[in-house]
Amino acid sequence: ALPDVPSEHPAASYLLHVNGVDRPVSDAWIGESLLYVLRERLGLAGAKDGCSQGECGACNVQVDGRLVASCLVPAATAAGSEVRTVEGLAADGEPSDVQRALSACGAVQCGFCIPGMAMTVHDLLEGNHAPTELETRQALCGNLCRCSGYRGVLDAVADVVAAREANAEAAATAAPDEARIPHQAEPGAGGVQQGPHPHEGEVL
Repeated sequence: ALPDVPSEHPAASYLLHVNGVDRPVSDAWIGESLLYVLRERLGLAGAKDGCSQGECGACNVQVDGRLVASCLVPAATAAGSEVRTVEGLAADGEPSDVQRALSACGAVQCGFCIPGMAMTVHDLLEGNHAPTELETRQALCGNLCRCSGYRGVLDAVADVVAAREANAEAAATAAPDEARIPHQAEPGAGGVQQGPHPHEGEVL
């Protein structure tokens, strides 16, 4: 029998939790990037390979809620973490409000950078519900786009923020008054309202 010789390309099997679903990865080279595994092994081709150096933002995904360049993350190290890709932004098959706004505002040109751009904008708005234009520009500085000039992306972020604020205001206005305990004072009335004593007026 031939002696066991350590492989120069050791393989590993592990479980990735992607967009809320457990996805097994079997006999994969231990050095494969998360981007490669998502695209080539799991068929999630939204994240793009633009530079393989973490410079362009086209491969951005979230790992445990943190935005990362998936081309730089060894896939095996993401086992046990929650991975969210651009495919996971849609709800019930419908694009997210960010994705719709990017399309409506003309941010989508060739489209190559848009999946990473959408992930960056989602990540930004999860931590900052009303970013200024400067804050949006700073968040997007790691996403390279040769087509749009970024104006459409900035407009899309502003539109999403305005729409979310309007929806929140409408929901607050339409919400019914909270149920109150009987005889409890209404807000601002001060103190507790006393109801009539059950024996008031009776002669003992």
